[in-house]
Amino acid sequence: QLPLVESGGGLVQTGGSLNLSCSSSKPTFSSYSMGWFRQAPGKEREFVATIMWSGSSTAYADSVKGRFTISRDNAKNTVYLQMNNLKPEDTAVYYCAAKYYRMSISEEDYDYWGQGTQVTVSA
Repeated sequence: QLPLVESGGGLVQTGGSLNLSCSSSKPTFSSYSMGWFRQAPGKEREFVATIMWSGSSTAYADSVKGRFTISRDNAKNTVYLQMNNLKPEDTAVYYCAAKYYRMSISEEDYDYWGQGTQVTVSA
C-alpha cells in the first residue's frame, strides 16, 4: 500500500498560481513514478502530468504544457505540481497517483490514488 495525500488546492483568479503537493508516509515512494490527473464536473478524468520515479523524465498534457511543472523530492516523499497562468478551464479536482517504476500517461496503469484536492479558477 502507498497512501497518498494531496494538498494545496483552492480558489484563485485567472492568471494566478497554485502549487499542489502530494505526500506519502512510505519510504517506498521513491520507487514509484507519479502522475497528476484531474476531473472537471461532468467530464472524464484526464491526464495532466507525470514524472519518473527518479525525477529524470516528465511528460505533460498539451493543455498544460508550458504552464504546469511537475517535480518531486524523494527525500520528503512528495511530488509537486506548480500551476501558473491558471485558466477557468483548469477548474477540477486534482488527483495524484502512483505507479511502480515507469511513468505513464494512462490512468489505468496507476495503482494508488489520493483523495483529490479541488482547484477552482475564477474568470
